[in-house]
Formats: sequence, structure tokens, C-alpha cells
Amino acid sequence: MPNSEEKSNSYVKHPKFSISVVIPTVNEEKTVARIIEGCIPYADEVIVVDGHSCDRTREIAEGLAVKVVLDHKKGKGEALRHSTKHVSGDIIVFIDADGSHDPEDIPKLVEPILRNEADHVSGSRLIGGSSELHGGFDECFRLMGSSFITACINWKFKVRLSESQNGFRAIRADVIRQLDLKENITTIEQEMIIKTLKKGFRMGEVPSHEHKRMAGYSKISLKKVWFRYVCTLVKYLFLS
Repeated sequence: MPNSEEKSNSYVKHPKFSISVVIPTVNEEKTVARIIEGCIPYADEVIVVDGHSCDRTREIAEGLAVKVVLDHKKGKGEALRHSTKHVSGDIIVFIDADGSHDPEDIPKLVEPILRNEADHVSGSRLIGGSSELHGGFDECFRLMGSSFITACINWKFKVRLSESQNGFRAIRADVIRQLDLKENITTIEQEMIIKTLKKGFRMGEVPSHEHKRMAGYSKISLKKVWFRYVCTLVKYLFLS
């Protein structure tokens, strides 16, 4: 992840809209400090939602004087849902703690919302590129599955998104509270997009490069959860 000091020094926060950055974590002691420090210049508050880490993740976050709350051990989706009870900002930015997302892209994510062009903006690895999403069968299947789900969303709502699974996104706080989100795992990301469009809110997308994780590994086992992505797609796209 590039050094953000030069860009953050020139960034000016919007006078009318406050931004809350939410960082879900599980055993991210090697990277959480760098992500928090990268987010602080762009945020009015930073909240770490921790999945009961066994390492020093919470201690490090608390040492950086940001709010730390515990989730209920149900998964990333529940952590994101839980975070909405604690944020005070007008716009919420969700960013992963493993270094795959660059905090420097936060202004780019929130800009369409500040310009009143969108209510929910996701970062796209398909436009911005990825240092992770290629090279092996697992990555191939992830990309194929993501592309299929995105194509179904585009067909249903007559939009033109390039992806639907990236966890790096910004959304108006009042909008996310109207979505009645239910998912406990990473399927919440496609649920969030589907419900945004279904309720008539405006969806936006900006390029965001996915960097190689600075430490750790993916917490998602595709062979264990692929069917939940399909079920979630069918449920929210057609049945509810």
C-alpha cells in the first residue's frame, strides 16, 4: 500500500458531512495500526469492530485512541450491521484491515455522495485492478462467481456495475439503516447492493486497486460458503 502522507496532508474534510470509517477485524495485529493511521486523515471518527481477536488487535487499536467495539462472533456481515449502531457520521466507509484496500481511495469513494450523485458507492477491483484476484483455481472461481452475481444484478436493475463483492465501499448512514440488512457473513456485500437498488437508492462505483494482503490470509473458504452466495442472490433478487 502506498505512503499516504503527501495526499492526506492536502485533504480537506467536507464542512457539512461527517465521515465514519468502520474497520472490521479478526486477528489483524500486523496491519491494523497502519490501516487506522491511513484512515484517520480522511475520517471524523474511526471505529474498529473486532471479532474477538486472540492477538493484540484490540490493544493496538485502543492505543491509537479510536473506538473499539466487539461483534457477536457471527461473521463480517454481522460486524458491519452492528457497527451502524455505533457510528455518528453522515457517511460510513467500510474498509478491510488486511491492507488490501488503500485508505487513500476514501475521498474517491465518498465524492459521488458528496456531489449528490449517489447514495452508495463501491470500489471496483475489475476497473482498478487487483494484485490478489488471479493466479489460481480458487481466484478463478471467485472471479467467475462474482461476475455471474454482478451480471444478474445488472440484468435485474438495468445498471452497469463491474463487481458486487468488494468490501471497500461508502454509503450514507441514513440509507444503510433503511436497508434492513440480514446477512452475517460476506454475502452482506451483495445484499447491500441489491437492497440499495431495490429500494430506489442510487448506486455508484469507482476504481479501487486491490493490493496484496500485507499479512494474514483470506478468512473466506469458498468451498464452504459458495452456496450461501447463490441463496442470497436468489433470496434478495427474486423472493423478497
